[in-house]
Amino acid sequence: MAEGGNAGASDESLKLAVAISLLRSKFMKNIKDCNAISPSQSDTLLRWKRKAKERKQEILRLREDLKESQDASHCDLFPENASCKCYFFGSLGELNPKHHVNDSENRFNDVLRRRFLRQVRFKERRRRVGSSSQQRLSLGLIEEDETEQLKASVDFLVELCETVSAVSVDDSKFANLAHQAVDFISVSLKNLLSTGRNPEPVEGIINSLVTRLTRKMCSYLSENGSQHTGTNAQFCIQHLLRKLGSEPYIGQRCILSVCQIILVLAERLLFSDPFDDIFPDMHECMFIMIQLIEFLVADYLLEWSKAEDFDTVLLEDWMTSIIQARKALELLESRNGLYALYMDRITGELAKHVGGVSLLQKVKTDIFNRLFH
Repeated sequence: MAEGGNAGASDESLKLAVAISLLRSKFMKNIKDCNAISPSQSDTLLRWKRKAKERKQEILRLREDLKESQDASHCDLFPENASCKCYFFGSLGELNPKHHVNDSENRFNDVLRRRFLRQVRFKERRRRVGSSSQQRLSLGLIEEDETEQLKASVDFLVELCETVSAVSVDDSKFANLAHQAVDFISVSLKNLLSTGRNPEPVEGIINSLVTRLTRKMCSYLSENGSQHTGTNAQFCIQHLLRKLGSEPYIGQRCILSVCQIILVLAERLLFSDPFDDIFPDMHECMFIMIQLIEFLVADYLLEWSKAEDFDTVLLEDWMTSIIQARKALELLESRNGLYALYMDRITGELAKHVGGVSLLQKVKTDIFNRLFH
């Protein structure tokens, strides 16, 4: 009996040992299978490691740029609340303003320009937070795509105009940033046009700028209705378009766009109820746009004509649009004769310039003659 008991115990021990051995073998096999990575999994792992490394480097670069921007702000010669000495809005509403720039103003403008570039970089980076794009915008620091710089400056100026009000028009910070934005857009546009490459994106950006600012200038055209209190803010945006219009590429497109809006607005005024609540906004919008055309023609037409790349085809287009706008406003003479009177003043100024400049005499004869009829 004792021998039988020992044999049974030995069999049980043997079975247990075999079971443990099998489990251990299976466990080791599973570990090897887990450690074995397929080529596709290996590529994925390397790609994620590379992305993590790039993200870490990007964070380090952003920290360095932030530190550099903070350090540069202490190097300015003037305090943050320094007023704009360029009198950017000093000629608001004046016809043919004259202002002479001296060396001290140029020195001050350099300081304001650095502040403007820091503001644009900050807003552009905040807009790109969470984006997978690795493209960096470093205006004024490294050479990058001029088109992106132009687009960023345009977006900055339009967003700046979102905050404009009767109070902020007199705010020195708003004047500083608006001035530098206009100057930077002009410089970037000149650089892009000088290359002569791929003009379609540039034209799209400028057309978008003109359209967006025009809508903000006229509360009637705004999607949210009247957004500003008083007319100071509207005249402020008109002044921005006037300053931007010093560049013929912008100014001519601005006149063409405004004339087309006048044609649409004139038709609506013709069939609108004068006692409608929106009628005063339409009336005010009309005068602001007519005045903008007069400013651009009187201030810059002679200067535009001296440019080597002056677009006479575009000139004929907006001259035709002005003639059409005048005829459309003549239909409103019974309601408000000032519309036609102001347009006659513009066409008279235009005829005087066209007849006195040799380059502008390339305009088609029939278009020129229609200015007098």
